[in-house]
Amino acid sequence: MSEDEELPDLGGGSTRSSNSTAVSGGGGDHNYVSPSPDQVLENVLENVLCFLTSRRDRNAASLVCKSWYRAEALTRSELFIGNCYSVSPRRVTNRFRLVKAIAIKGKPRFSDFSLLPPDWGAHFGPWLSAMSRSYRALEKLYLKRMSVTDDDLSFAAQSFPILKELVMVCCEGFGTGGLAIVASGCREIRVLELMDSDVGDDEADWISCFPDNVTCLESFVFDCVEAPINFEALERLVARSPSLKKLRLNCYISIGQLYRLMIRAPQLTHLGTGSFSPLEIVAQGEQELNYFSAFAACKSLICLSGFREIIPDYLSAIYPVCGNLTSLNLSYANINAEQLKPVICLCHKLQTFWVLDSVSDEGLQAVSAACKDLRELRVFPVQALEDAEGPVSEVGLLAISEGCRKLQSILYFCQRMTNAAVVAMSKNCLDLVVFRLCIMGRHRPDHITGEPMDEGFGAIVKNCKKLTRLAVSGLLTDRAFSYIGQYGKLLRTLSVAFAGNTDLGLKYLLEGCPKLQKLEIRDSPFGDSALFAGLHHYYNMRFLWMSSCKVTRQGCEEIARQLPGLVVEVITRDREENETSEYVDTLYMYRSLDGPRADAPRLMVRPSLMICGKHCTSTECRFSIARSLDFTLSVWVPCISR
Repeated sequence: MSEDEELPDLGGGSTRSSNSTAVSGGGGDHNYVSPSPDQVLENVLENVLCFLTSRRDRNAASLVCKSWYRAEALTRSELFIGNCYSVSPRRVTNRFRLVKAIAIKGKPRFSDFSLLPPDWGAHFGPWLSAMSRSYRALEKLYLKRMSVTDDDLSFAAQSFPILKELVMVCCEGFGTGGLAIVASGCREIRVLELMDSDVGDDEADWISCFPDNVTCLESFVFDCVEAPINFEALERLVARSPSLKKLRLNCYISIGQLYRLMIRAPQLTHLGTGSFSPLEIVAQGEQELNYFSAFAACKSLICLSGFREIIPDYLSAIYPVCGNLTSLNLSYANINAEQLKPVICLCHKLQTFWVLDSVSDEGLQAVSAACKDLRELRVFPVQALEDAEGPVSEVGLLAISEGCRKLQSILYFCQRMTNAAVVAMSKNCLDLVVFRLCIMGRHRPDHITGEPMDEGFGAIVKNCKKLTRLAVSGLLTDRAFSYIGQYGKLLRTLSVAFAGNTDLGLKYLLEGCPKLQKLEIRDSPFGDSALFAGLHHYYNMRFLWMSSCKVTRQGCEEIARQLPGLVVEVITRDREENETSEYVDTLYMYRSLDGPRADAPRLMVRPSLMICGKHCTSTECRFSIARSLDFTLSVWVPCISR
């Protein structure tokens, strides 16, 4: 299901009409059965709907009428659940019977920054239980920000015998023991990707658990596993995986071991290098491995990442592949401009580039000169300090906008910025779809004029007609939000930090952005009045997150009363005994077809709360209060993740 799906009913029901008509044949007694018009229509629809691949197109088709609804459910093989609490697993499996691929997202993005209690939820267990009975033919499973246990992985390996793809992004709760079960139990696995997940070290030799015969592995990603691995087993696995195209290694793989793997797999197209440093310094007189030739032999390599403990002197080894690269991720490589220039000047086909701000404005100018086909740029801070003089500024942003005119997505961390540079980007990069500017520090103005950053962000939403995602920061007044409301008609995701004057700013957004799906706000002055301005729109949104704003408990209660199909959760941090606040710490609202969730933390529901004029229990109330003894607010930096 798509992020903006509205389903009036996910219940079961017949998928075909059983009506038929007996008709006398032309000149004889022979009778034949003619299908009813409804059945003919459904047969035609099933054949037509097979060609609809877009989730949104399918969602729209399912809402036409009951026949379309049934036919669409019968032909849908892929599901996307944008919020695991927006619908119950049973409702999903009752409606969609022939699913072969499913993607499920759990916790909101702010869980990446310790803004949720550790026991908040998003457990995969209930989904797995329902899916194991209905989707035995499941081939692809994608999980993001879900709590997954080793037992879950064991049950999944048993329940889905032909599982071919397992991808877990930002997940937690499992360890190398669970991975061993997946490796041994999923005999047809082609894709196993663990990205930014918290994987426990159970001291299990999980790499050795893959089948001993030739595997069908095509993609193997484990760069987030913070545990040593059996390299000899990995080398044997790579050698018996002739279809392997994507391999991303963790920081325990040295450049010498990388060399041995590359010799075994010259067919790789995507490579995560691991540490990119040697286990030990080569003794004087000993000949070092020819890393240059190893890269030269990988003629299909188009994507490079890793470099987690890089020694810059080894960067010259990647020169042979730079000319073919379309993606280069140096976001873990603490290198300077002089070390970057010899690499980036060879990357003329580059379309995606991630880098640390250690390359400074000078490094970004080199990117601008060499990478004319660049579509996505992300610049991360080495140190997210509020009062530091950062190495990148408006100079780097301006250079990128002038040299990379095809840019579609940018994430840019800096300590200082100007309206002029942002306006220039809005005029030079008209194809921008994603613009995320994080000016680190509270309420930073244009550092040259001292003016708010209103005109810069206003120009972005006015000139970039394709913009769907925006993150704003710096000193912003209500004027900036009036621009966003006036021109941001395609915006689907908006992140706001330390910005705004009054409730009017949020009202501009909620009343002016009809396609807004995800709204994230922190440390801003918006209160109840602004919150009520979105009553007409909340059912159309996936979620609203507000932390450290001026929303009261009473305001949240009123939202819950007026919108009974909305789940309203309030998360509050632990306070001293005599510490009180009239404002809630965090408000998280999301739509749900099945009401409040049943797995809220023990201290999450206060049964004394009155909603709709009656005493609410944990299963009836759509307003929840979460509390955690060790839950603390994060630092000031606006939460923008990789």
